[in-house]
Amino acid sequence: MYADRSDAGRRLARFVLEQLPGIETEDVAVLGLPRGGVPVAAEVATALHAPLDVVVARKLGVPGSPEVAMGAIASVGGELAVAVNDEVRALVDRRDGADAWAAALAREQAELARRASAYRGARAPLTLAGRTVLLVDDGIATGATMRAAAAAARQLKPARLIAAVPVALGGLDTGVEASVDALICPWFATTFLGVGQAYRDFGQTPDGEVRRLLETR
Repeated sequence: MYADRSDAGRRLARFVLEQLPGIETEDVAVLGLPRGGVPVAAEVATALHAPLDVVVARKLGVPGSPEVAMGAIASVGGELAVAVNDEVRALVDRRDGADAWAAALAREQAELARRASAYRGARAPLTLAGRTVLLVDDGIATGATMRAAAAAARQLKPARLIAAVPVALGGLDTGVEASVDALICPWFATTFLGVGQAYRDFGQTPDGEVRRLLETR
């Protein structure tokens, strides 16, 4: 188990350096998925001597079961992307009607804009064109959020797009591998029900901590 997100980030950084020899010599940008992915990403950025930014992503939760994703949206550098979990969305459409998707999308777009402003303030987003970009989160469950983040980042034309996480649930069936050039993950947990089971301390990351980490990188 990981002690906390910082421990996971340090261990993930070592794994990235093992799996991608020479990456520390490339023009790298590290993007954390707030909030929990940012402490992990900060450790990776430190190890790679790379700048840190955020790709703001929001899960589109099922009505009444918000932890279950029917999709996700993400924004980086002003580009917005939407990822859909077609099977879950179809179930929600039948149960709650098509308006449930539209309502979730509108609600989360507003929250996306608020969080981007709260985290970054007046700082301009990193330029991604031509760079090796690492998308870092504290774990992958359904993969919807990471897929949306990858789609948004891809629009800014990075040279290489890599997803890096300390733990992924359920093996390789999340669709994330198809959305990036490489998926770096030291631990595929096939029996866990949630990412938090991989951590002894999985407390929430406050907005202020995200801002502090961005300011210090």
